[in-house]
Amino acid sequence: MNSRWNDAEAAQYPGDLGQRVYSSRLLGRDSALVLHGGGNTSVKSREKNIFGEEEDILYVKGSGWDLETIEAAGFSPCRLNHLLKLAKLPELSDLQMANELKGCLTNSAAPMPSVEAILHAILPGKFVDHTHADALIAITNTAGGLNRVQEVFGDRVVFIPYVMPGFKLARLCAELFPQKATGKTIGLVLMNHGLFTFGDTAKVAYERMIELVTLAEAYLAKNKAWELKSPAPASPPRPARLEIAALRKEISAAMGGPAILAVQGTAAGHAFARRPDVATISQQGPATPDHVIRTKRIPMLGRDVAAFRAAYQAYFDACAAQAGRKLVMLDPAPRVLLDADLGLCTMGRTAKEAAIAADIYHHTIDIISRATALGGWQALPALEIFDVEYWDLEQAKLRAAGKAPAFAGEVALVTGAASGIGKACVDSLLKRGAAVVGLDVNPAITKLYSRPDFHGIVCDLTQEASLATAVEEAVRKFGGLDMLILNAGIFPPGAPIADMKSDLWHKVMSVNLDANFLLLRECHPLLKLAPNGGRVVVIGSKNVPAPGPGASAYSASKAAVNQLVRVAALEWGKDRIRLNSLHPNMVFDTALWTPEILASRAKHYGLSVEEYKTNNVLKTEVSSRDVAELAAEMCGPLFAKTTAAQVPVDGGNDRVI
Repeated sequence: MNSRWNDAEAAQYPGDLGQRVYSSRLLGRDSALVLHGGGNTSVKSREKNIFGEEEDILYVKGSGWDLETIEAAGFSPCRLNHLLKLAKLPELSDLQMANELKGCLTNSAAPMPSVEAILHAILPGKFVDHTHADALIAITNTAGGLNRVQEVFGDRVVFIPYVMPGFKLARLCAELFPQKATGKTIGLVLMNHGLFTFGDTAKVAYERMIELVTLAEAYLAKNKAWELKSPAPASPPRPARLEIAALRKEISAAMGGPAILAVQGTAAGHAFARRPDVATISQQGPATPDHVIRTKRIPMLGRDVAAFRAAYQAYFDACAAQAGRKLVMLDPAPRVLLDADLGLCTMGRTAKEAAIAADIYHHTIDIISRATALGGWQALPALEIFDVEYWDLEQAKLRAAGKAPAFAGEVALVTGAASGIGKACVDSLLKRGAAVVGLDVNPAITKLYSRPDFHGIVCDLTQEASLATAVEEAVRKFGGLDMLILNAGIFPPGAPIADMKSDLWHKVMSVNLDANFLLLRECHPLLKLAPNGGRVVVIGSKNVPAPGPGASAYSASKAAVNQLVRVAALEWGKDRIRLNSLHPNMVFDTALWTPEILASRAKHYGLSVEEYKTNNVLKTEVSSRDVAELAAEMCGPLFAKTTAAQVPVDGGNDRVI
């Protein structure tokens, strides 16, 4: 492992807290050290309080912040002396500890301090770094792991047996560290958990971390357990969208609401799922207890959700009885699935949760594989994992979690999504918590957003094979389909029927009618499997109820789609699928309406541009966002009992009225 420290970069982060921010980000950039909010860092400083008295302050990473992107505001300022006194208490429940941590903040607006704040306080050195380095976990999680890490690090570190994070761990470290530390000690190993290093400067603490992790990597390499065999490329996937969507529906039921199911499609995931010993090595537990909330204790093997739920119930009952605790079971749905055909799949209540589970489990695969090669993978006992999963502090987080967005766990597909009304629909759906797949012929669709809940696909909807491939890709990305927004269309230059060219007529029908028919047909089986019922919204046109001269192809195609949707509403009601249409008019913030065209049309009517844009009964301008917001609402509970409706979004058009 190489140091990323750069003196010139570091100089741009002045002061103790600035240096703490810089080196924390260096740690966070390396996923082999920390993942998604894992790990924590701190710095000890002196500041004057409101009375002008100097106090020792520990700035420790706050809850909810990620080391890779942390800012100064992400560190919680705690009174150091208070933390040191807490470390000397004989007993303290973790809920009491959390209350004390909150009470010792010097800034009430700061985030909740890390549960390991007391441990940071007792360790020497101004700067303290803590990671869950993959190489270290691969060594500690083997038979004889303690002997191995002692062989790797010798007297450079103090070794602490596994204790669940919280006050008990801090208390144990407060007792053992002073007894075991020597003049050569630069770190602390928490067995089956992680590594601490410390130093008087941010650079020293950081480079000690890199030094110790490099030693662990070298030990694995020496024992032929570092270089992993490159997995064979995954074979081309066969169409499986209906199988995936059906599996997602079962998992959603176990989770108590719609869930995202992401088929990762990685060679490493496929290879691990097909290992002959996967049923043994994958079922022991996570790489560290810190991952249990996001990945569950074990992955589901194959696609038998009922069997997984039964196994989880048995695990819960046995551990709760052994712990002597009365608890309410969390949802027994898996978060990771290993299947010989699908490979690695991950689940979550949001696309972000599923993406985090994927990142964690890809690292888990490497850790398990290396530990197995080193001498045998050995996770913590089930009860230790259970104690973290049903930890009072984790339960408190769940209780404090806000209400989920309206479309959390649901998947929407939007056509013509790169701009205009289509892009606005993407935005409205994302805002409501949906995972969104955008289709467009414009290659810009693939870069529209870089976030885990959006996926852009270049697709010519008039090509049946291309459309089917896009739908398959959408399902593999998020697991199914709940909402379909049919927005893509073309508006050709005006031409009277007598002058209409056949090729133009067929082109308009191909895009505006035939493509929508094909997409409805392809998506119907998926919409049937939507946990909360399928929803379709068609972006029609004012030309459906009030056509204009020169727009025969456009008007006819839009009217035909509207009629198609009415028939679909009759046929699909039994499948819990509702379909509704919106008829916008004069939506000027789209690519169709250039400033030149706007000026020309306004002049034609003897109006200013502003008068032309509000030339309706309500004298209001209709935007893409207006249309998109109503489209999104039509997919929500307000329209739960409405199907085959046609709603104008035009400010009131006298011809329509």
